[in-house]
Amino acid sequence: MIKVFRIKKILKLIIFLMTCSAFAQQDPQFTQYMYNTLSINSGYTGQRDAISAVILYRNQWVGLDGAPQTQTLGIHGPLRNDALGLGLSIVNDIIGPTNETYLNGNFSYTIFVDDYLTELSFGLNAGLHILNNDWTKGNFRQEGDPLFSDNINLTSPMIGAALYLHSENYYVGFSVPNFLKTEHYDTFKKSLATERMHFYLIGGYVFDINRNLKLKPAFLAKAVSGAPIIADISLNALVNEKVHFGLSYRWDDSFSGLVGFNINQDLFIGYAHDRTTTGLSGYNYGTHEIMMRYEFMKNRRVISPRFF
Repeated sequence: MIKVFRIKKILKLIIFLMTCSAFAQQDPQFTQYMYNTLSINSGYTGQRDAISAVILYRNQWVGLDGAPQTQTLGIHGPLRNDALGLGLSIVNDIIGPTNETYLNGNFSYTIFVDDYLTELSFGLNAGLHILNNDWTKGNFRQEGDPLFSDNINLTSPMIGAALYLHSENYYVGFSVPNFLKTEHYDTFKKSLATERMHFYLIGGYVFDINRNLKLKPAFLAKAVSGAPIIADISLNALVNEKVHFGLSYRWDDSFSGLVGFNINQDLFIGYAHDRTTTGLSGYNYGTHEIMMRYEFMKNRRVISPRFF
């Protein structure tokens, strides 16, 4: 029985490392990206006509030791003239013995491009990327191997920029969260690697089907040199301006179901569940992601809930 258990654990670890290699040098990913835009596009800062705070927790591949866990906190809002936005974004990503934290201050400047119906926002972010590797978390230390003899602690600066174009019923954004090259630990190669620039493209459109139903298809594409492009597509519905539900697909990776509730005018709670379509599907119980958004000091001219 002990031998079978050890074989199973080794098999899980091998598959886990193979999966990590396929997505090497990719930033943390989210299924509810359409509600967590600040973490990937600084141009979104201050675009909700309120002080908006979002927290998100993602537990990926439940049941697999060392699988990723991600927590985010974002808060942002417009300044008095509504042309400027300020915000703070914190992302904490844990995978195996590695803990990466991204701390960013966000700034945006918005201009009108046609009769006050369409707005273009220029975003900037600046902050720190903190990397910690603790080899005591798991069976990683090997006698005589200097790579595993010391823990890794690195802090690097981050500077990024973004564009965000939107009107009342659509949005599209492009961002590079970090132009600077930083070192990080490559779980698969067991060595320090240089992280390259990541490129994000997001978009969505809201269809007003009737007074009680809105549909919003949306997408997110992520690219980095040396790794495959990751593309998410989703379709969400808003019923009676209260209940959100939808489906999402991450290309060659997973299907997801999403549900959310506008508890009141200020509070929104959402949940997503992923089921992987890769060979990893037999070794985990899916991914859980829960988020909460609370808004205050709203511009009361906004009558109906924003769908993005």
